[in-house]
Amino acid sequence: MLKLRILIVVVCLMSAMGILNGCSSSVNEIKDGYYMAEAVDFDEHGWREYVLVYISKGKIINVEYDAFNRSGFAKSWDLDYMRVMNLADGTYPNEFSRIYTVSLINWQNPDGVDAVAGATHSHVSFRLLAAAAIEQARTGNKQVALVNLHE
Repeated sequence: MLKLRILIVVVCLMSAMGILNGCSSSVNEIKDGYYMAEAVDFDEHGWREYVLVYISKGKIINVEYDAFNRSGFAKSWDLDYMRVMNLADGTYPNEFSRIYTVSLINWQNPDGVDAVAGATHSHVSFRLLAAAAIEQARTGNKQVALVNLHE
């Protein structure tokens, strides 16, 4: 009976180690480097969103989330847009983009990023773009992934 219990414990430990090894190998599948995803086209406000991730040692280390207009001006620098959005929605690009990027770094997965009230449209876009950039990292593809955000 004691031998059977020992055998069961050994089998359970080996199974657990196999599961843990499987988890760590999936992290290692993400290749180090910079990976970017951006919207296929400009949104109704004239912005084209993007996410840039930096992967080091299989982990997301840095994330940039912003948008640019046709002249190349960054949304995060548009004070008029910030004021209007903050009054209407209670948040603005500099605020919610920092929350989303830090959350992605903490969770290491776009599915863990919660929406900020007033920036739910951007939340959907961020998660889609982040997932596409991470997929580029899994394959090691350094090309910019183009994502249709208006489906």
